[in-house]
Amino acid sequence: MSRRKEAAKRDEELLAQLGYKQEFKREFTPLEVFGVAISFMGLFPSLASVLVYAIPNGGPIAMVWGWFLASILIFFTGLSIAELASAAPTAGGVYFWTHSFASPRWRNLLCWLVGYANATGYIAGVASVDWSCAVQITAAMSIGSGQTYIATNAQIYGIYVGILLSHALICSLATSILARIQRIYITINICLCFVVIIGLPIATPRQFMNTPSFALGSFNNLSGWSDGFAFILSFLAPLWTLSAFDASVHISEEASNAAVAVPWAIVCSGIFGILLGWAINVTLAFCMGTDLGYLLSSPIGQPMAQIFFNSFGQKGTLVLWVLVVLVSSRQIFAYSRDRALPLSSILSRVNKSASAPINAVWFVVICAALLGLLAFAGTQAISAVFPLAISAMYVAYTITIAARWLGDNDFKRGPFHLGIFSLPISIIAASFMPFMCVIFLFPMTPSTSATTMNYVVVVLGGVMGLSLMWYYLPVYGGTHWFAGPVPNIGREDKGSRDLDAQNGSGEEAVKGPIGA
Repeated sequence: MSRRKEAAKRDEELLAQLGYKQEFKREFTPLEVFGVAISFMGLFPSLASVLVYAIPNGGPIAMVWGWFLASILIFFTGLSIAELASAAPTAGGVYFWTHSFASPRWRNLLCWLVGYANATGYIAGVASVDWSCAVQITAAMSIGSGQTYIATNAQIYGIYVGILLSHALICSLATSILARIQRIYITINICLCFVVIIGLPIATPRQFMNTPSFALGSFNNLSGWSDGFAFILSFLAPLWTLSAFDASVHISEEASNAAVAVPWAIVCSGIFGILLGWAINVTLAFCMGTDLGYLLSSPIGQPMAQIFFNSFGQKGTLVLWVLVVLVSSRQIFAYSRDRALPLSSILSRVNKSASAPINAVWFVVICAALLGLLAFAGTQAISAVFPLAISAMYVAYTITIAARWLGDNDFKRGPFHLGIFSLPISIIAASFMPFMCVIFLFPMTPSTSATTMNYVVVVLGGVMGLSLMWYYLPVYGGTHWFAGPVPNIGREDKGSRDLDAQNGSGEEAVKGPIGA
């Protein structure tokens, strides 16, 4: 038997222990799983999208040292998620793990909340990624027009919906096609990063080059908040860029040797993002000039694009910005392929020809299109999709990591584990994320109105509040029928999905190496 077949057999056996039969083709090699993680990160276009949060909240210090500090702290979350992914590599991810780890009394409720929080995070992720892509397209149009074109929010929304539809079509392709694209994407993304790191200092005119004391030690607070609070707000840039640690987890059932490939993809992509992102930020700090206010208010509408324009000129910036848009568009692939949605059987169906959950892809796109309507409430309102994506993810991650240690379970580690450092790393992760969730509820400036308030509390609070109401609804609520992840071992594709009929008790729904 070949190594590939042996790995496939081990993957199928482990998945069966977790309660699931093999439904997807395992087309993703370890390198391609790493490519999925990089796809979610979309390092350079992500930096271009959120640079607007770092510049007014500390300037160079926030970009250089804020990035380094925040990314190190959030990397502890990545390590904790990687350890769980190795122990139970299933597409359900945090949704499945929460039900497996939590105590019987709370597992159904916590699993329900984690499912909705995780789904909200990915839908907001879709919205934030594609909205930033739409803004980058309008920035290219502004550059091409000599900075005379300024897009309205309605025009940007139209481009945004077009991007959503095109990405939904792409994400409905066969798994094998998407898997092969990952290798190309890794090459483009890394090359773009190094083009900027090497080319920007060479091309930048002397008047825009900054001294080391400014680039590495200047603190510029344009937000109106106190310096300390502004610095913490700047963490949004690295945390959004590095937020979706469970991206590759959701293709665990499509990856070869998933118990090893998935956790190492999480770890390696995290290290890749931290170091290369820091290098890009240092380069920008040296090459962006000292007029930070103009970078934020320029007609182009994108600080990163304005920095490029100052250094490369109109034609050079257009060429580079086309690559930024291209890479940004690829970032959506894995977002739309989320498998953790606690939805109906219609949305969970896998298309046989494409081996992909096409119904779920289009559902996510529709939800993201609705979320994008925040644009008509103002620029600050639509900007809330960035902290919303982070906050929703962190709710799910925190509950899952805490449940592993506080719940009644028999955790059995996988090939990748943290040994004696597992508990302290989990404590740091589960403490840092709730703290940042609170921070991200605050607006970007102290003075707010209906158009400048932070809508995270409205959207996330509304989703979680409604999910609780639905759970406790008399007679029809989830508390009467929801029992967590539904095993499909022993069921025919057309058979009933009734958990009680299959297992006899919802509390025994999930058994395996980590089951209670």
